[in-house]
Amino acid sequence: MEKEISAHEEIEPPGSGGVGGLLWREPGEALQPDPVPWNQGNRKKKRIAVSKKASHGGCVTSEKAVLFMRRHFPGVTVREWSDWQWQLQHCISSSFELDRMLRLSEDERNALARYGTSLPVAITPYYASLIDPDDPGQPIRRTVIPVTAEMNWSTGESEDPLNEDDDSPVPGLVHRYPDRVLFLVTDFCSTYCRYCTRSRRVGKPSGCLTGTKRWEQAIAYIESTPSIRDVLVSGGDPLTLSDDRIEWLLERLRRIPHVEVLRIGTKAPMVLPQRITPALVRMLKRYHPLWISIHCTHPDELTEETQQACRRLADAGIPLQSQTVLLSGINDDVATLTKLFHGLVRSRVRPYYLFQCDPIPGSGHFRTPVAKGIELMRGIRGFTSGFAVPTFVIDCPGGGGKVPIGFDYTAGHDGEDLVLRNYQGNTYRYPDTGADRYRGHREVPGR
Repeated sequence: MEKEISAHEEIEPPGSGGVGGLLWREPGEALQPDPVPWNQGNRKKKRIAVSKKASHGGCVTSEKAVLFMRRHFPGVTVREWSDWQWQLQHCISSSFELDRMLRLSEDERNALARYGTSLPVAITPYYASLIDPDDPGQPIRRTVIPVTAEMNWSTGESEDPLNEDDDSPVPGLVHRYPDRVLFLVTDFCSTYCRYCTRSRRVGKPSGCLTGTKRWEQAIAYIESTPSIRDVLVSGGDPLTLSDDRIEWLLERLRRIPHVEVLRIGTKAPMVLPQRITPALVRMLKRYHPLWISIHCTHPDELTEETQQACRRLADAGIPLQSQTVLLSGINDDVATLTKLFHGLVRSRVRPYYLFQCDPIPGSGHFRTPVAKGIELMRGIRGFTSGFAVPTFVIDCPGGGGKVPIGFDYTAGHDGEDLVLRNYQGNTYRYPDTGADRYRGHREVPGR
């Protein structure tokens, strides 16, 4: 059947987005490639043949995801798979389910049998479709399947390494910097990362942050503190809330005269891209200036589905930026990070922060030496576009906030000239007249 594309409904062109394209099904029919050709160069609105089943939320579904769905969720339609609430309701959280889908290693089995009260296991079916069932060392698999190493505490690790609880004037609100606050509105995530900074809190019913009464306390504090101009809504993942709940929060915050900017921190576009529906995006557009920070770890996350989710948000005029945690054996090499940052830029997401992994309990197998991060940044900066290079930061243990970790491109002064060293190691001079009036003046060693 044919359906007219309106200005208020997004339908993904069949066959777009890379390998595999869309698949669709009419009621009672088998999955099959959508037969309608698409000219990638034609950006005009047009009538295209689509299945109502396939266009649920206008969500693209890759061939890889469909094959996984057919194998592990027989009888489920593309419409159901494309429903973000179905994805949440069918999160994979038991060793039985994982054992059915993956060839678990002995170490993974032992960890799943013992994890008890530590960070829960939960993986959306969509994100599970990206996991290599045979390779325990696959980067995405390592970030969501527990291993016994996370039960070993190392020196300096802490359940609240960033001291957020001490900077919390009311439950769910962290006020560390003078002009901005972190508003934790839920302790639930659709997929739990094994290196999560808030593993002490997420997925724990006793630490529930979701509730109008708690939100009202935090909003009252923001209203009574005129210095606050920027509110970052995070969690858990705030995009696991319903559209109505998200809008309630944004509308209440937007009423506060001194709040200039709203931000949302989320991993949903990477682990639950079905959540980024046209309806959600239309609602978010009403609360500009609104920014979204997306947690992205590895280039394998940049699928057809996540690219569509990012495109929808960007098309709504929402600036997108990414936050990536540096993880040993997962993304700690120049090629992987460069591929990730280039892929994000193509998806209209600006790489913002590369975080040194926080010292939560059992994170030693994820953490790299800081020197490794500096080495990686040296290997990226200058070799790619400047806006594709994030800032490498450490969030200081003890509550000191984010500190950028750089490398000095200055080699000191020679007379009034500042000697600079570029990304290739070559030296250049800049006439820095009057530099000796400022502290920190130093001569080039050996001069």
